[in-house]
Amino acid sequence: MKTLPQFLKKYFWDVDFSKLDKEIYASFIIERILEEGDEKAVKWMRDNFDLNQIKNVLYKSKNLSSKSANYWQFIFNLKRDKILCLRKSFQKKQRLIWKY
Repeated sequence: MKTLPQFLKKYFWDVDFSKLDKEIYASFIIERILEEGDEKAVKWMRDNFDLNQIKNVLYKSKNLSSKSANYWQFIFNLKRDKILCLRKSFQKKQRLIWKY
């Protein structure tokens, strides 16, 4: 089992941290660090996951905020229309679900 370093525990408050295997739950871990991580967490992510794997999570994630997705789209120089959570059709669907 490929466990995570202890300093990342604060980002996984809602799951059993001791059972997070970085190979099995790679997408979940990357997604959470993209959304919540600080510089140290992002450095660890970039050192431990392939850049294509990180970009793939960014393209397919439905859980990233538009603010985070915009930031990472700029950092990785990605096409905006390829990122699922930045597509207008996806954003409209989100609003329908969460009527406040």
